[in-house]
Amino acid sequence: MSDTGLRTEPTPAERARSILATAGSLTVVTADHRIEMIGMHAVDSSGRLTLTDPPADHLHSELAHAPAQGLQAEAEFTDIAPTPVRDRVRARLTLSGRLAHAPGRTGADGPGPLRFTATRAVLTEGGILTLIPAGALAPARPDPLAQDEAELLGHLGSAHTDTVAKLSRLLTPRLLLGTTAIHPIRLDRYGLVLRLEYARGHADARLPFAAPVRHSGQAAEHIRALVARAARAAHGCSLHNRRRPQP
Repeated sequence: MSDTGLRTEPTPAERARSILATAGSLTVVTADHRIEMIGMHAVDSSGRLTLTDPPADHLHSELAHAPAQGLQAEAEFTDIAPTPVRDRVRARLTLSGRLAHAPGRTGADGPGPLRFTATRAVLTEGGILTLIPAGALAPARPDPLAQDEAELLGHLGSAHTDTVAKLSRLLTPRLLLGTTAIHPIRLDRYGLVLRLEYARGHADARLPFAAPVRHSGQAAEHIRALVARAARAAHGCSLHNRRRPQP
């Protein structure tokens, strides 16, 4: 939240919904198994998770001996940066809850989709763990840029390195001291995040948009506005230096 009271970044629940909306894989953890699943799940408009093609010999066998309310489990998601930064893990999301047969199916129907009902979610970003109540996930919405973020960031980072350099002028000068590389690492409705890499470690810095983006078609326009702002800031510094009296 900015000093003016305007939001400048997504809420934890919105971040979680964006991760759910774009994840191509997940890990399901139960008391007996840890199963990596790629392209075997779906998330509906309310953020509800369904395992569409779970391994029959693992989860279904456990579910057959589980209580009536379902099999206790966790679903783990990892949010990976689409640009070539040093540490590409941006966030981890863990849903805790229960697995049960999808509505309309029973164990007698044989292997089939499993519905995951989350009771809580934990988002880990930058070493900070945030507990998200399950009731906060459904009303939250994925970021409007989530589906196109990887393509937009990849294009910005590879085809417009000069633009990234210009954008870095908006940052506090001390952050730029000792940087070895600067990459765009996140893009959402509220702004662009740059990853500043140093010889040891890194730092992320957010450049907020003047107003939230409503759809992906507006992203380029808002980034150009940031570049224009950076150019004005650089011009102002240049004038200030020229007017400074000589010793």
